[in-house]
Amino acid sequence: MGNTKSGALSKAILDDLKLNTKYTEEELCAWYATFLKECPSGRITKEQFEGIYASFFPDADPTAYARHVFRSFDTNADGTLDFKEYIVALHLTSSGKTLRKLEWAFALYDVDGNGTISKNEVQEIVRSIFNMIPVEDQKNLPEDENTPEKRADKIWTFFGKKEDDKIGEGRRKKEGGGGGGGGWGIV
Repeated sequence: MGNTKSGALSKAILDDLKLNTKYTEEELCAWYATFLKECPSGRITKEQFEGIYASFFPDADPTAYARHVFRSFDTNADGTLDFKEYIVALHLTSSGKTLRKLEWAFALYDVDGNGTISKNEVQEIVRSIFNMIPVEDQKNLPEDENTPEKRADKIWTFFGKKEDDKIGEGRRKKEGGGGGGGGWGIV
């Protein structure tokens, strides 16, 4: 979990986080103390995470999106976020490198975790995002994006995909991009 019996952050986890995030040792230790106050078990459950999201969207339903975000951050798939997963997620979403953000976005949209993204998966994520937009605000969206289906179609068209095509992450990494849609390949 990253803590010793005394409740201190282990040196190995601390060194890893200092190397892979923008945070200083002092900041990480302060974050860890706060994390343990809020989550004495040293882990955030999916339900706790959903509750945090709900507090930011009182007029909408962020549950489905929070579930997808949680899944994408739970890198060891144990159903909880430990401190390291939490801090890496915080860093990634606030100031991480572009490539890492793209990798995270891919993991978010790859709902079934099979290494590819289908149009149905795009629709599922877009639908969960729409659930967070108050109905009144949805009325102000452009005509070609005012439903989850239209928005997903627009994304799919941007990537130059046919209905049954899939987007694969591996091709982007191997080829370094190129082509329409930022280089994510047809699989």
